[in-house]
Amino acid sequence: MRKLVTLVTALTIFAIAGLASAQQYQIAMIPKLVGIDYFAATEQGAVEAAAELDNVTLIHRGSTTDSVNDQIQLIENFITAGVDAITVASNDPQAIAPSLQRAMDAGILVVTFDADANARDMFINQATFDGIGISMVDEMVRQVGEDGVTAVVTSSLTAPNQNAWLAAMNEHIAANYPNFQIIDVRPAEEDQQRAFAVTQDLMQVYPNLDGVFGLSSVAFPGAAEAVQQAGRAGEVAVVGLSTPKQMKPFMDAGVIESVVLWNPIDLGYLTIYAAEALLSGTLEVGDSFEAGKLGTFTVQQDDIGAWVLLGDPFLFTPENIGDFDF
Repeated sequence: MRKLVTLVTALTIFAIAGLASAQQYQIAMIPKLVGIDYFAATEQGAVEAAAELDNVTLIHRGSTTDSVNDQIQLIENFITAGVDAITVASNDPQAIAPSLQRAMDAGILVVTFDADANARDMFINQATFDGIGISMVDEMVRQVGEDGVTAVVTSSLTAPNQNAWLAAMNEHIAANYPNFQIIDVRPAEEDQQRAFAVTQDLMQVYPNLDGVFGLSSVAFPGAAEAVQQAGRAGEVAVVGLSTPKQMKPFMDAGVIESVVLWNPIDLGYLTIYAAEALLSGTLEVGDSFEAGKLGTFTVQQDDIGAWVLLGDPFLFTPENIGDFDF
């Protein structure tokens, strides 16, 4: 089994008092984009973890658009800077892979989070793709019935996590709800106004539409706003993934009944703890490590390499949504 970490170096030994200084690490974090609640929450968790780990300096950089080319440029900059680890939420798993491979070839640890890439040492998975897909379909079926006619607004047709969720949704539908339909899938490119316009168009093209899935933290509110402004709240259900703070006004207005997600603060927190654990020791598949307040996690194996699961999806409802401030 290939060791996941090769970056452990000898501690510097001080002649005075014979003391060894703790190894210090620079960990870079690149979200899909900055300026939205979701990745502000992952950054919050990462900052919290870095503060607890006194041997970590966190460098958070991102683009204001979901551009893989901007991510590639940031990776190349971090390679030149010689950071110890790069953590990234990929906008395109294939396009970003060559730069991530160059980072690994340079001895830099690569950890993906939220959205995977085709080259990395470890992936921090917020929830299993099957778990997310099944949760969204079951929630939509609960609201519109087993013969519902629905459409999907996604962020990008190349986003690996969203494509995996959609595949899981279709598989679950085929196996359990043969009369349920997803009749269209349209991208909004991480743009809430575009998601709003796409949903408006879907409701015009398909007047019998029962529901819309929003597969990102901007697609979901954009779709909800379109339904609300069209005066079709309670008629067209909207189910998706976003932050509770962003979606609470739509829930209070009766536009949505739930929010499917995980805790993105915990995702950012776990990403930094996992990167530090890899940098500080040697982990193999099957080994466990401690991640502060989140407890113990076990390293698992997939087709690319190692991965760690944050946990099961969480359903925010009118009863609990007010308890969360992100």
